[in-house]
Amino acid sequence: MNKHQVAKLVKRAPAFIFFAQTLYRLTQPRFTAGVVGVILNDVGQLLMVEHVFHPKYPWGLPGGWMGRRENPAEGALRELREETGLQAKVIKPLLITRSTYVPFHFDISFLCHATNTEVQLSDELLSHRWLTFEEASHIPMVTFHQHTLQAAQAECGMSLEASGVQKR
Repeated sequence: MNKHQVAKLVKRAPAFIFFAQTLYRLTQPRFTAGVVGVILNDVGQLLMVEHVFHPKYPWGLPGGWMGRRENPAEGALRELREETGLQAKVIKPLLITRSTYVPFHFDISFLCHATNTEVQLSDELLSHRWLTFEEASHIPMVTFHQHTLQAAQAECGMSLEASGVQKR
């Protein structure tokens, strides 16, 4: 079964994802945490990815679950490498919130700069796009990703020049 077939199956049976998350949580500490990155290239575009396992809002930011005892920034960079093959550096944390959609879960986001732009998608992703903040703002996505993009856009005027990223 390829990733496109899996994505169709997940869209037909979204309860499966809830069941899988519940099973996963049984092996985790009391709280779990997810990390995402707003990954910027040298011209200030951000990476948006289409997820296999997100039936309602497939497009969003790259990221995933943190490992046990893993540093959040290192977890975000690990997830980015695993999902896209990209190397990046963290510029700064953006948001930390308690999830409204998964009980006992925190979401953490980071502003990052990609040091390469050759994307190699994992089996968890269907496709990707490099977009401006304006273009990304028109894509339906989960609320946490929307708030993360708003925070990143607010930071860009101050943070990007120091990191070597040119504003577009």
